[in-house]
Amino acid sequence: MVLGSMTQGFESILTPEALEFLSALHKHFDARRQSLLSNRSKRLRALERGERPNFLSETEAIRQGNWCVAPIPADLLDRRVEITGPVDRKMIINALNSGAKVFMADFEDSNSPSWDNNMQGQINLRDAINRTIEYTHPVSGKYYSLNDKTATLMVRPRG
Repeated sequence: MVLGSMTQGFESILTPEALEFLSALHKHFDARRQSLLSNRSKRLRALERGERPNFLSETEAIRQGNWCVAPIPADLLDRRVEITGPVDRKMIINALNSGAKVFMADFEDSNSPSWDNNMQGQINLRDAINRTIEYTHPVSGKYYSLNDKTATLMVRPRG
């Protein structure tokens, strides 16, 4: 069930399949989520009493093991110039065209987390990935679209 308004275009993000997927995730993980939230409150109280954090004994094998992560993708090897910004249409276009190596679309600190802003941000990212994103300023009439070469897109989600 979606409680927010379904403004035109939102249905292309919250498709029936996407909503079914979210519902399945909720059914599967909600009890665990509630438990984690409860444990978080208990842990905070323990820290406030002076308890110190430590590693879990059941994860020692991971810490002691011999493992490595996959190599860094080629388009992320040179990250000397990165830009972070909000997920509104014009800003995404300008950031991707900026000449920076990486643009991090920020749903956290750079975004006022209203329903409309989050949903429109998803639409904007989809359009940027599909290279169909464009914007015309309502007063000046200036047109914005992606250059042939753009920054690598990364996303910082809320939370």
